[in-house]
Amino acid sequence: MFPDAFQTARLILRPIRPSDAAPIFDTYAQDPDVTRYLTWRAHQTLADTEAYVSRCLTAPSHLFRTYALVGRQDDEVLGAFGIRQPEAYRLGYAYVLARKWWGQGLMTEALTEVASWALNRGDIWRIGDFCDVDNLASARVMEKAGMTREGLLRRWSMHQNVSDEPRDCFSFAKIR
Repeated sequence: MFPDAFQTARLILRPIRPSDAAPIFDTYAQDPDVTRYLTWRAHQTLADTEAYVSRCLTAPSHLFRTYALVGRQDDEVLGAFGIRQPEAYRLGYAYVLARKWWGQGLMTEALTEVASWALNRGDIWRIGDFCDVDNLASARVMEKAGMTREGLLRRWSMHQNVSDEPRDCFSFAKIR
């Protein structure tokens, strides 16, 4: 269902592997600024990240796949990109990028490539997801990748690093 890898001018999205746990922990999983708007808390130990990688590897591969986002030149782990298929005709995604790489257009590049692949498949009519209303950087990534802001989802997602209550989110999608 999902390809083994994606390539862009500067990136490779390849399947996450057990050896990625330490670089993920060191690069972004323990950073509270990076995890602020995510649905999980910053990892406190390498064991937390190893458990995350294990969950990624054991998820049903026809429904969900997590890719390590790595530099094309050096295979350095920069972040992660997940794709899920909640319905036969649509895909969702999630992403995280180490702070060191913010502001360089890397996630826009990755999302643009994944969206292009999805909408050129023939059986996918929609790819989209959401972000916290205060996560303006993520909203901008989606807009720059060609997603349309469709609306406001009230009390939509728990971003426990921001609040103990469900947060409002913007919905974005690209359709064919």
